[in-house]
Amino acid sequence: MKLLFICSKNKWRSPRAEKVFHRFNGYDARSAGTEDGARVKVTNGHIGWADIIFVMEKKHARRLKDKFGPLLVGKTILNLDIPDDYRYMDEDLIELLKNRVSEYIEVPR
Repeated sequence: MKLLFICSKNKWRSPRAEKVFHRFNGYDARSAGTEDGARVKVTNGHIGWADIIFVMEKKHARRLKDKFGPLLVGKTILNLDIPDDYRYMDEDLIELLKNRVSEYIEVPR
């Protein structure tokens, strides 16, 4: 299963999620951002590649729909509701990611 994690700048939340979930239980994970200054900016290729798209906030889902509307047909977009209050290696962020994502897929502990 291919998991795409989206935040604004692809700096803290989504790259950490990519690192946590890549290769767990056969998952393949990538991350990208919605803003112009993102480290890795989300593209048509990311959307087409993903089986499930996890966004950190509602605004990210809105931005995806505005830019990639037709490509999102049949895609699952899930809001993790994780604010931009964490740093990349923050242990609280890792636990929050595991807890929120485990509502949708099997997450190793």
